[in-house]
Amino acid sequence: MTSDPDDDALSWGGDSDVDRPTLPKGWHAVGRGREDVESAPAEDAAPAKVSSAASAADEVAEEEDDEEYEGLSTGMLLALGAVGGIYLLYTIGWLIGGMRMQAGALFLIPSVMYTATLVIAVAAPALWFAASWMLTRGSRSWVRLVALIAGVVFLVPWPFVMTGGVAA
Repeated sequence: MTSDPDDDALSWGGDSDVDRPTLPKGWHAVGRGREDVESAPAEDAAPAKVSSAASAADEVAEEEDDEEYEGLSTGMLLALGAVGGIYLLYTIGWLIGGMRMQAGALFLIPSVMYTATLVIAVAAPALWFAASWMLTRGSRSWVRLVALIAGVVFLVPWPFVMTGGVAA
């Protein structure tokens, strides 16, 4: 049997004597031809002398690989969107309700104090959302949701609820 000239042009003489390629420790071949690739033994993959900084960085990288970020579930994302929308409406409600109360409050409260309390009232929903998000970072999702719902209950814009959008 004679060899095909096209195959001869793409091969080197003695090509069958070449060792199979090896991958470093932790690497796995995938796809076509993975049977022809070997994984290196653990003692061959590690260099003889490794600095302590490099080994510490490798350990941190291995720990990060083990602890994969799971992300938020679809239900939790929907709940966060709904609660975030409520907080946005509360911010607008505090602004409108606080502005409506300005006319009657000028005789009782100095202008600087009124402006400061209005700014704090308008910022309260955003601050509650950020605080509950940051403080419940390591907690379960239901704990975060309870903290956010507590803000929905506590931060109701009563000036807007009592007077509505109409002037008194």
